[in-house]
Formats: sequence, C-alpha cells, structure tokens
Amino acid sequence: MFRLYQYDSCPYCHRVRQSIQNLGLVEGKDYVLVEARGGTPGREEVIRLGGISQVPFLVDGDVKMYESLDIIDYLQNKFK
Repeated sequence: MFRLYQYDSCPYCHRVRQSIQNLGLVEGKDYVLVEARGGTPGREEVIRLGGISQVPFLVDGDVKMYESLDIIDYLQNKFK
C-alpha cells in the first residue's frame, strides 16, 4: 500500500488523485492519503522523508518521489 502526501486545494495533488481514481485504486486498500498542508504532521513527514517541503509526495516502499507527472507515470506503470 502506497502513501500519497497531499492536500485538497493543491492542483498537482488533484491531478495525481484523479489518475489514482482512473486506475480504479481503492483508498484504504491500495493507498493512503496523508494530509500534508503546511504546518501539519504530514508536511513534517514529507520533509523528513524526502528532504524538501513539496507535495504531492509518493512513498511506496523504498520508492519516494515528488512531481505529479512522475508519480502518475510510476503508478500507471505499476498498476496497468
């Protein structure tokens, strides 16, 4: 199960969430959304795990990545 650090009003996060939905993935089964708005524990975790304060941020085992298009490409290759 992968984790996507994101927040609702982020357009890049929305792009990734839309792709996840299009792949038919199920929250709680395939992935977890982590609230990562500035000042939240999720944002602090993004910085700790990835080194910078940027979302969306994907963690899937040893894979950690920023950049919405890279995340979408990774998920499409993994789940198609």
